[in-house]
Parts: sequence; C-alpha cells; structure tokens
Amino acid sequence: MERMDSDTRHSLKFVLLFVTVVLVVWESLVHLGDVPVYLLPAPTRILQALFDQPAYYLQALLVTLGEALGGLLVGASCGAGLAALVSLRPQIERGVMTLAILIKSTPLAAIAPLLTIWLGFGALPKIIITALLVFFPTLVNVLTGLNSVKPETLDLMRIHHATPWQALRHVRLWTALPYWFAALRITAPLALVGAVIAEWTGASDGLGRVMWLAYANLNLPPMFAAIFMLALSGVCAYGLAAWLERAVLRWNT
Repeated sequence: MERMDSDTRHSLKFVLLFVTVVLVVWESLVHLGDVPVYLLPAPTRILQALFDQPAYYLQALLVTLGEALGGLLVGASCGAGLAALVSLRPQIERGVMTLAILIKSTPLAAIAPLLTIWLGFGALPKIIITALLVFFPTLVNVLTGLNSVKPETLDLMRIHHATPWQALRHVRLWTALPYWFAALRITAPLALVGAVIAEWTGASDGLGRVMWLAYANLNLPPMFAAIFMLALSGVCAYGLAAWLERAVLRWNT
C-alpha cells in the first residue's frame, strides 16, 4: 500500500513537471515567434479567457459531464448486459459480435446530425452517441472476462449441478470484474469525447458548443479553454475509474 502511494505521488510529480515544462515552452515560443492569437494563443491568454467567464465554462462543463455520464451508464449497462447474455447463450455470439462490429464501424460523426434532426437539440442525441461509443469496448472486455474462467472451475460447477445462471452469478461475473474496470478506464474519458462530438453537430449548451462558436468566430482562446477543461475532465474521469477499481478489487480480494 505504501509503495503504491509512493509510486502514485512520483507519477503525479512527473506529470505536473511535464505539463509545466510544456506550458512554459509553449508560452515562450508564442512570444518569441510573435504568433498571432488567431493561430495559436499563449497559455496565459487561455487562462485569462477561463478566468474572465468562469460561470460560462462551468455551466458548459456540467452540461457535457451530464451527457457523458448518461451515455456512459447506458452504453456500459447495455454492453455488460449483452455480454452476460452471450455467455449464457454462446450460440448467439457470432450474430451479436457482427452487429456490434457494424455499430462500431459506422462513423458516429455521420449519425450525430441525423439524431439531432430526429430528436432535437436536447441531451438525448448526445447520450445516444456517447452510449454507442462506450458500448463496443465494454462488450468486448466484459465478454472476454466472462469467458476467461478456468475450465476446471466450470467443471466443478457442473459437478455440483449448477445452472448456467448460477455459474454466471457466482463465478463468471467475479472473474470478469477486472475486465469491466479495464473497459471503464477506457470508456470514462471516451464518453466525454463522444458528448463533445455530438454537441458539435447541434447543441444549445456544452463544451462542444463553446468550441464550435469559438471556431466559427476564429476566437481561439475560448476554444482552447474548452479543450483544456475537456482534457482535465478526461484525466479526472480516468483517475476516478482507476481509484474505484482499486477500491472494489481490494475489497473483493
């Protein structure tokens, strides 16, 4: 435990040092090269944009977080639930995976405008797009975990006349738990990206709309400010998923 905490502190120090160096170099190059603000704003200009309108960015962030969380819950639930169904009915795996790959291969940037036309500019199209983005990684990871049970363990369950549902509940789900958390560490930041992509196609609020308005007006400081908030939120989402994984798996063991 102490070693893990020490490693975490060292990692955080390294990340903070790296980010600081990048920002300092960025600021220096912009000033030394006299780069126009409409091409690349300096970090200080971006921070100024944030501090000038903190409520504006906070409100946009909360909207995007709500859409991302809704899509994450729907996509993760559908992916994990379908993986459990496939483990109970292995004969449908080929059909399910074909359909899942078809969904994965469809460009979401092409679907998002259609959903906006059909469902309006509210949160529902964003949640659907985010759920579609989250669904496939969850399905694949959880299904891999459910199928990774040792054959001798399943043989023991059969000897005790356990039903497939009982094997799923008492063995497969616990084996798949680390795989589900691995998927969560991927999909939690990905959900934010999905929400922003959906907002770009039409939204009344959110970080995606902030970016779109800034891009349309060639006003890059607000755009970079929204990008910074999105990146920081993604890091926090990954960290929260990793913390939750450590807490649950430690309790499980």
